[in-house]
Amino acid sequence: MTPENPINELIDKYKPLKEKYQLPEFSKMNELFDIEDIDSESEFLLRKIRRTIADKIANYLRFTEIIINPSNAPMFFFKILKKLDSSDKESLSKIYESLGNAELKMLSLDVEYNESEEAKFINEMYKAFTTEIKSEFLKTIEKMNNGEENSVKVNGSYLG
Repeated sequence: MTPENPINELIDKYKPLKEKYQLPEFSKMNELFDIEDIDSESEFLLRKIRRTIADKIANYLRFTEIIINPSNAPMFFFKILKKLDSSDKESLSKIYESLGNAELKMLSLDVEYNESEEAKFINEMYKAFTTEIKSEFLKTIEKMNNGEENSVKVNGSYLG
């Protein structure tokens, strides 16, 4: 007898929770948040999924913070950041605030486990990532990769 595929075990454990809390499809969650590496033996599967989402949120928070406040950014970033305009930074600031609020919510869930609140958080983050965060990040990254600098170059000389 061969052991069952760990992903299939995880999917089997996810299905009843998906039905109970109207969670997204496993494949969609896995595509967005890489949840396939979670140990299916966990007693608190939704907590593990939320913590995996938390890792993604932390990465996006760091990326957004560098764009909004590049004081500690690597040097190569400064040239790239010139390709973004104030509207890009403004929309990223809104996402930054949303991700920051999610981080606070995660802290409260870490302190006190509540399965239904975990599921609610997972649903909220899935919706936020699929409706605004993912597309905004893709747009920003595309602009940083291929956009033109927004700096004004003045051709002048010193008259002294």
